[in-house]
Amino acid sequence: MSILAVGMSHHTADLRVLERVTVPAGDVPKVLADLLSRPNIAEALLVSTCNRVEVYAVVDAFHAGLNDVVDVLARHSGDDVSALHDHLYVHYAGSAAQHLFTVAAGLDSMVVGEPQILGQVRQAYNVAREQGTVGRTLHELVQTSLRIGKRVHTDTGLDQAGGSVVSEALADAEQAFGGLAGRSALIIGAGSMGGLAAAALRRAAIGEVVVANRTEANGARLAASLTEQDVPARSAGLADLPELIAAADVVVACTGAVGSVVPVSAVAPRADRPLVICDLGLPRDVEEGVAAIAGVRMVDLDSLQRRLADAPSGLDTRRAGEIVAEEVRAYLAAQRSAEVTPTVTALRKRAAEVVDAELLRLHSRLPDLDGSTRDELARTVRRVVDKLLHTPTVRVKELASGPEGSGYAEALRELFGLDPQAPASLTATRIDSRHEPAVLDFPLDGGR
Repeated sequence: MSILAVGMSHHTADLRVLERVTVPAGDVPKVLADLLSRPNIAEALLVSTCNRVEVYAVVDAFHAGLNDVVDVLARHSGDDVSALHDHLYVHYAGSAAQHLFTVAAGLDSMVVGEPQILGQVRQAYNVAREQGTVGRTLHELVQTSLRIGKRVHTDTGLDQAGGSVVSEALADAEQAFGGLAGRSALIIGAGSMGGLAAAALRRAAIGEVVVANRTEANGARLAASLTEQDVPARSAGLADLPELIAAADVVVACTGAVGSVVPVSAVAPRADRPLVICDLGLPRDVEEGVAAIAGVRMVDLDSLQRRLADAPSGLDTRRAGEIVAEEVRAYLAAQRSAEVTPTVTALRKRAAEVVDAELLRLHSRLPDLDGSTRDELARTVRRVVDKLLHTPTVRVKELASGPEGSGYAEALRELFGLDPQAPASLTATRIDSRHEPAVLDFPLDGGR
């Protein structure tokens, strides 16, 4: 069993393609169930954010597992498998672990260093755990990635230096108005992205905020949290969008709905002052025609992707990359060391069986031996065997942590005639540690 990562992100696809493949929160359990129903997938995790969709799966064979994952993504998106090939990337075994660690550290984000991805990975894990699609292998992988993400932000300060998609989008609004102090804002959507928008607007000294949400109770909670932080705020329903948009200077749309929430008919032309609309939904929350309305300045994920693609991050990412590389080596070494444990256990069990058989033989040959002498002989024989096995078993665990570690376990099984199926079954949920971090890292078309 090995870990397979198949994904699509802002690095490999434009917004139109990502829109089709993205998985709304309500559909995640269904997609996870579809993945786990496939014969070659033992565990599954789905990370779906505003700029990436990634499946992490524990598979028993690379090609068969890859076909299963891509087929599920194609069925969900409604695209042919061939239409996805140019945009999907694949990581396998150690490379899959390295990729998730890099993602969790914020080094693969549209805005390098943004801290939100760490929470998104955690949320993806929680959903998969609730659905029963993660086992020991993905549990260990994700928990390690969360720890690494925290370490990177703590040791490098990326959480202070790194921005977010929300802050980058609002930078356009600040430029248009010369600052947002005293301005009015409308947040459409009260989920995690809406919360980030509220926090960013508060820091920008926004004058007032209206939160419009399909479930007004959720919008009311977000508005109440702003009010508690001395920002005038109230909630409203989506039915009032035309009036709410007309009264706002800035609109941040981030609902995560499947279809458009802001139609062209809801936005009136502006003559007296500009209107900045930040569409951070995936799929889009705002109809494309809105961008052509007079006085409207549109910022969406597509425009942000183009703007940030070649922009220098201004961050010292070298240390963060070194931390990730160091953690990948440690993770794979731990996996290799753990992989040899069943073989060591099998060896000790075999030794115990031999000792027991010989002591039984001694008892049959010397039935008159008194009990105390018999016990002392048994203890002596067991001590001798333990001492003989101690150094090789400790040493094989040390050697197993190296790149060729699995070979030592195989040699041990061969030398002592151990059942190769016993340790194999016990390690079936472990990552295939024979691969180093960059074993496979390629697009599906083989090199585009």
